Amino acid sequence: MTMRTSRETVTFKQPFTLSGIEGDLPPGTYDVETDEVLIADLSFVAWRRVATTIHVRRAGVSQAHRVDAVDLDASLLRDAGLTVRGSGENPA
Repeated sequence: MTMRTSRETVTFKQPFTLSGIEGDLPPGTYDVETDEVLIADLSFVAWRRVATTIHVRRAGVSQAHRVDAVDLDASLLRDAGLTVRGSGENPA
């Protein structure tokens, strides 16, 4: 199985929450890793996301948490002040 890992840095301006991580996370810059596997037997190259990990530093300790990529993307959109469809929020 062919696998690849991509790394990116995301920045939050406001406190935020992610499913699976207790409490609010503070504003700041976070490292995110995305693992993908190559989908075999296709006539073109395609990758499937299998894991997303955010690295959280608190009180000098770094922890890696597996998170839902959709949840992370929704939190980034909320932080940017954009409306997230399907998040259960009612439009004003």
